[in-house]
Amino acid sequence: MTGLLYDPVMALPEKPALEGLEAKWMARWEASGVYRFDRSRPRAEVYSIDTPPPTVSGSLHVGHVFSFTHTDLVARFHRMRGREVFYPMGWDDNGLPTERRVQNYYGVRCDPSLPYDPSFTPPTEPPKPPVSVSRPNFIELCARLTAEDEKAFERLWKYLGLSVDWSMTYATIGRKSQQVSQLAFLHLLKRGLAYQNEAPTLWDVDFKTAVAQAELEDREVAGAFHKIAFRIADAGVARSLGRPSVEIETTRPELIPACVALVAHPDDERYKGLVGREVETPLFGVRVPVKAHGLADPEKGSGIAMICTFGDITDVTWWRELNLPVRAVIQADGTLRPVSWGAPGWESSDAGAAQRHYDELARLSANKARVKIVEQLRAGGALQGDPRPITHAVKFYEKGDRPLEIVTSRQWFIKTIEFREALIERGRELKWHPEYMRTRYENWTNGLNGDWCVSRQRYFGVAFPVWYPISDLGATQHDHPIAAAEDRLPIDPSTDVPPGYRPEQRGVPGGFVGDPDVMDTWATSSVSPQIVCGWPDDLDLFARTFPMDLRPQAHDIIRTWLFSSVLRSHLEHGTLPWWNAAISGWILDPDRKKMSKSKGNVVTPMALLEEHGSDGVRYWAASGRQGADTAFDTNQMRVGRRLAIKILNASKFALSESSAASGATGSSSSMIVAPVDRAMIRSLAALVDEVTRAFEEYDYTRALQRAESFFWRFCDDYLELVKGRRYGEQGPGGAGSANAALRAALSVMLRLFAPFLPYVTEEVWSWWQEGSVHRAAWPKAEELAALVGDDSEATRELDQRAYQWATDVLFEVRKQRSEAKQPLKVPITSVSVQAHDTTVGLMPIVEADLRAALRVERFDVAVGEPQQIVVRGYAEHV
Repeated sequence: MTGLLYDPVMALPEKPALEGLEAKWMARWEASGVYRFDRSRPRAEVYSIDTPPPTVSGSLHVGHVFSFTHTDLVARFHRMRGREVFYPMGWDDNGLPTERRVQNYYGVRCDPSLPYDPSFTPPTEPPKPPVSVSRPNFIELCARLTAEDEKAFERLWKYLGLSVDWSMTYATIGRKSQQVSQLAFLHLLKRGLAYQNEAPTLWDVDFKTAVAQAELEDREVAGAFHKIAFRIADAGVARSLGRPSVEIETTRPELIPACVALVAHPDDERYKGLVGREVETPLFGVRVPVKAHGLADPEKGSGIAMICTFGDITDVTWWRELNLPVRAVIQADGTLRPVSWGAPGWESSDAGAAQRHYDELARLSANKARVKIVEQLRAGGALQGDPRPITHAVKFYEKGDRPLEIVTSRQWFIKTIEFREALIERGRELKWHPEYMRTRYENWTNGLNGDWCVSRQRYFGVAFPVWYPISDLGATQHDHPIAAAEDRLPIDPSTDVPPGYRPEQRGVPGGFVGDPDVMDTWATSSVSPQIVCGWPDDLDLFARTFPMDLRPQAHDIIRTWLFSSVLRSHLEHGTLPWWNAAISGWILDPDRKKMSKSKGNVVTPMALLEEHGSDGVRYWAASGRQGADTAFDTNQMRVGRRLAIKILNASKFALSESSAASGATGSSSSMIVAPVDRAMIRSLAALVDEVTRAFEEYDYTRALQRAESFFWRFCDDYLELVKGRRYGEQGPGGAGSANAALRAALSVMLRLFAPFLPYVTEEVWSWWQEGSVHRAAWPKAEELAALVGDDSEATRELDQRAYQWATDVLFEVRKQRSEAKQPLKVPITSVSVQAHDTTVGLMPIVEADLRAALRVERFDVAVGEPQQIVVRGYAEHV
């Protein structure tokens, strides 16, 4: 355990400075392995962190610095508390962002039909149009660019001072991640918890891939309601209702060919006589039923809606619950597919007319088809009035540019809905920091409307470890997947061969075909605890680190990363993946908008780190409260830099001493005998308890505020009060007490600031202590209490009153000097003090300190009311 006083070998710099500290200590920390994880420690002594792997698709921005600093604060605190901190770093390098970056960076696009070209070299400048490359060539480019990005990320993280064990990095596309992801998938497949289905799927027409519910965002877009008449098919019903048709209002008239029913609320009196009857679609003459369902909104439009396969998520719900047929027209590229009217499933009362109308729509994008069909409806008399402009929320893929469509496709799913209640209970087991974030998790879980779609139609990702047999007639038998052997993982079904087959049987009748899809990036990130903790190969490490202690992350990915991780751990291990979730907010630009690369409003951090120092930037980050969005503020960084400079200068003063006082210093705790010194030490002990409680509650912002507030008072008041005494002006005893108190206070404050300002605290620590401050023991109030000797209630009260009175006099005299515009070097001839007798009785205890601190020649003290402290005069200017 580190001593409170000092190492006898001490070398103070002549002019301490912050410049160069990052380079100096980065190298020394790396060489000494100060942050290296000791895997011999038992689980009870380990604190393990499931660090967010940043997406490798360009450069980090200041928002990353903000949130990752929060994690590092917690890691450093627990390391100093004696826990062995398991703190690996990952890189999220698969998925759409990486593919998009590679496409733009090299000017290429992936064409899976092309053969691998081992001699391919990307163009020096990205060409237009882009060059088509094979999937293996494309994956090689992805790996090449992400490797370069990861090196840049690591350099920045090290400069910031993250106390990561850099020997324990991983990548979500690495072999270990592939193995764990594929193994966990095979376990789910074996238990029937992963399944494949031809189903309506949210689809991005630009990326040409399925999208999960968690990746959606609503955006307000301009649209229009079109009132369209559907003829009531039964003339008798029409006569009884007194109307030949029923009008629906829709924003998507281009989906009329995909209409399979109309729907009204069961309590809507306007349509009760129509439910169970049929109407005929305009232009296409398809008889469709009128159904009742509770989700129909009587207040929306005309109160009766068109069910299409598929216009939106509600259509999917209606289609499933009302057992309706599929009549899909939107295809994967966002255009309307060709249809043969009159064929099974496409019956019409006038197939010829339906075909003529539809042929004008086929192969058009949804937007262009909408314009065309409105012309047709108007010409045919089915459009009632003019379209009514509106603005409404439309679902987009969070990284996409066009509204999502819903297409039918074969996708992989992980069962989720049936575990809803169990997952809510898991969320209640988890300790949330701040607690109110649990509500977001529960709202998301309760709002799920389908199982998790985990397959993506992309290239750079973890492959599904399955193949499918091909029948003798050439049909792919998706219902009989061939699972890879677990001891062969990871595998790539596009190049590896399933058990019992030969390579030449790929893609031929009687042979096999590999699954072409890759896993959603969250399907890999969701098993990050298993990846970093060594499952399944290193069960010793797994037992020492899992379930993990902390998941730090931003609030916007509670619905994705946090939820999916809880689901995967629940299904695989029957437990939470970690016990605490620390949720950080966003960084906002000056317009109070979230900083993100997609919005183009990000600030890259390296220049900030160089200008303000890593400690200054970390100070700003630590000032952002849990879960709260924080404004980008360089002024806060400047404040942090000033604090670091003050620590340097105050530390040099505390550690320096005159030759006259040098014989009075030592290591005996009994030397802290002056009341002012004892009071300061007791206040510091209370601060230690307060800061420790704040860190235990993951409230690092409060911890910093309390430590900083004490430190500035310590500099402004205590250092001034003891300036003369510590140099021997009141004899060896007074100097010894002051110096011992200074050293004890400095030792404690350096350790309290160490998680926040790792560079300046390590620098000062090295002047007079052995080892690293970041491996020093976190301070305890008891170690300070042991230094003050007499700790009776009467002594504590007297000491505290004396210290408070001394600081009151100090403040008042300094204020009057400032108002009189008198320089600090000018002595004060006299100060008159009038106060209550108990206060006057304190003057002999503190007068000598005050005279030295304030350059006062004489105090004239009298008992009386009201209390007054008055500067009577100044010596003449020399």
